[in-house]
Amino acid sequence: MAVSKGALDGLFVLDLSRILAGPTCTQLLGDLGATVIKVENPQTNGDDTRGWGPHYATDANGEKTDLSAYFMAANRNKRSIAVDIATEEGQRTLRHLAARADVVIENFKPDGLKRYGLDHATLLGAHPGLVYCSISGFGQTGPNRSQPGYDLMAQGFGGIMSITGDPDGAPTKVGVGIADVMCGMYATIGILAALRHRDATGEGQHIDLALVDASMAWLVNEGVNTLISGQDPVRRGNAHPNIVPYDAFAAADGHILLAVGNDAQFARFCDALEIPGVAQDPRFVTNLGRIENREALMPLISPAMAALPKAALLDRLHNVNVPCGPIHTIGEALSSPQAQARGAVVTLDLPDPDAPPVQLLGNPLKFSATPVRYDRAPPRFRQDTDEVLETWGPKSDAPR
Repeated sequence: MAVSKGALDGLFVLDLSRILAGPTCTQLLGDLGATVIKVENPQTNGDDTRGWGPHYATDANGEKTDLSAYFMAANRNKRSIAVDIATEEGQRTLRHLAARADVVIENFKPDGLKRYGLDHATLLGAHPGLVYCSISGFGQTGPNRSQPGYDLMAQGFGGIMSITGDPDGAPTKVGVGIADVMCGMYATIGILAALRHRDATGEGQHIDLALVDASMAWLVNEGVNTLISGQDPVRRGNAHPNIVPYDAFAAADGHILLAVGNDAQFARFCDALEIPGVAQDPRFVTNLGRIENREALMPLISPAMAALPKAALLDRLHNVNVPCGPIHTIGEALSSPQAQARGAVVTLDLPDPDAPPVQLLGNPLKFSATPVRYDRAPPRFRQDTDEVLETWGPKSDAPR
């Protein structure tokens, strides 16, 4: 049986991005079969995240490499080349690669690539079918366009931190760089849409994407709650603004999650935990009533949950189809039978055949005809420079 090609087989991506948002996007494109050329700065020893330890892959001698866990999280299925964009030779090389590319993605400050002749206006003028994606903190327009963008700043400016954390605690960021990751997701969607338009019309285009814009777009229900009510929501810890009870609750030996999504589930929940009269109380019969009387309800249901061990509590609620679940550590989540069955972790061999393999997070997409490929481990800095320049560089005669 022939090996399936990726859905994006034949697509050529020139990746001028670093850190997390752009690399998240280009890793996804690489997983789907695109050829991704990651350009890294020889003056800084490559992508900043190569130095973001403390955890690193090791070489055959057990020595730390430049493959930090952070870097490896977003850089598989790519070729790394070292090009100094500040030199005329480097600019000439990148313009040549851009001429062969379907997609260019970058996350320099607005107008930062103009001096090198690698900005969207210049490259689209020379190559009208190019899809060029720019990622920045605040976008190419607006009063804040020149301000740098980091995930933490985007979470703060975009509003998500104001509703994350304990009610009496400080505003809290999400535990991973979710603003960067979601921006990378939007970039992937935008690039694929622009490519479909290009394939239909021959016309490329510029995609202007901001971390802050993306962060506000995924405020979802709380964003619309604010627009409709005119009132800012408050931090509720793990509780939900629109569903009650929906929270983390103490059991006798830890905590579990409870997510009662409708009134029938609430009645079954009360029955399973033998809490008499609560489900029939007019204050709690409907979800709206439970929202309005949240503070009165919690003391009535929490003791019944705290009296049972986690396993018994989860079994009792699962048996009556009430949504609930454990609160795993990351290690517990990734080693669970469900994670193993779904390929949540993949193992890749490093280019050094004697180096130990590395484990990475798998791509969640499951295709029936064009499965995700894991062809290339995250690259060492500049490891593919000669191959790329010989195959696609200024001295090559390879067709576009």
